[in-house]
Amino acid sequence: MPVTLHDPMGNAFVFGAPLQRIVSLVPSQTELLCDLGLESNIVGVTKFCVHPYQLKSTKTIVGGTKKVHYEEIRLLRPDIIICNKEENTLEMVEKLREICPVWVTNIITIEDNFTMIADFGKLFNKRTEAQKWNDKLAHALANFLEFVKDKPVRKAAYFIWKNPYMAVGSDNYINEMLKLNHFENIYESKSRYPEVEIKKIRLEGDPDLVFLSSEPYPFKGEDAFEIGRFTHHAKTIFVDGEMFSWYGSRMLKAFPYFRKLHERLGS
Repeated sequence: MPVTLHDPMGNAFVFGAPLQRIVSLVPSQTELLCDLGLESNIVGVTKFCVHPYQLKSTKTIVGGTKKVHYEEIRLLRPDIIICNKEENTLEMVEKLREICPVWVTNIITIEDNFTMIADFGKLFNKRTEAQKWNDKLAHALANFLEFVKDKPVRKAAYFIWKNPYMAVGSDNYINEMLKLNHFENIYESKSRYPEVEIKKIRLEGDPDLVFLSSEPYPFKGEDAFEIGRFTHHAKTIFVDGEMFSWYGSRMLKAFPYFRKLHERLGS
């Protein structure tokens, strides 16, 4: 019997047969699909889909998250392509729809993450596996909220890029992770990923903490030194970008990482 489902963007899909061949263009969602037991169904991934590690040698690499090889994807004969509003361009999604249905997610909040996992359970007939993951994540989240409830609120700036310097603003998952950890984002009033003049950091919020992410730009010691010239009392910390920006099943690994981060901060 045909099943009608809607993706988070409001697009309606009618599926009359099980979806067997998947192309995933979002690294964190690729990891989730594998954790739901769908690794054998994935036929194409991006060069950034590095978890689990074996995918790069067992699946066809079809490009990156912003630029893909359309003909290679077509030849894979996918039943569905998994994209994300933030990581994949609208132009890409529209062109991919000429090949097969494209499911587009939009993950900003933790609740969005739970919804996505449930949606994947329905899409790929993995409802039991999806519910188990959501139960595990809900339990881990409750424990972390108890852990963090008495932690002090600290002003923070989270940098993701250099030349130009770019930080995390609002309306994205990283900002939600900052709030979860009681880090007050000094750029939350700005949209998404604002460009920042580092010499104005103190004027724009005078953060207690400056986080330098491992991705998409791999910050180094000289970057910390340069930013430190303009932040004075702020503590600069290199952080694992995957733990702040990857959603899906990765959230389960993020909570222990965040606990250790608070231990490093002495809070």
